[in-house]
Amino acid sequence: MQMSFDKPEEIEDTVKGKYLIFTIQNEEYALEIRVVDEILEMQPISEVPNLPAYIKGIINLRGDIIPVMDLRLRFYKEFREYDSRTAIIVVNIASTRLGLVADRANKVIFIEDSELIKPPEIKESDYNRFVTAICKTENKIKLVLDCEKILTDHERTELPSF
Repeated sequence: MQMSFDKPEEIEDTVKGKYLIFTIQNEEYALEIRVVDEILEMQPISEVPNLPAYIKGIINLRGDIIPVMDLRLRFYKEFREYDSRTAIIVVNIASTRLGLVADRANKVIFIEDSELIKPPEIKESDYNRFVTAICKTENKIKLVLDCEKILTDHERTELPSF
């Protein structure tokens, strides 16, 4: 069955409140589904010299070259070897496609706006920059990431482009 939409707001309505839940080091994170292009199984990543350690390199996705960021390293966590459950979440941020490596992509869930709370104020840190909201659902805390802020404008210009 193919779905068709007459207006852009109809597309927005179908994804509003839907979040991809993924895990990094036993912590659950959420991304708005509207920024997720696709979820891939782990695949070989070609290294590119002189990039920050959290940018693992690039992948060729059906002819598109996509930079890949390891979220563990971006969030200052210990590196973990990739395995069969490791996922690459391809997102589209500010017209840039980026692969985000997560320990595992779990599922898509619906979160009501009323379930999202503003994170506590902590003096300026990367935590404040990345986390846009906190949600407690299914008896677990989930940190909702702001995809637009995973990379600064300066960092985005340093990504390899092809």
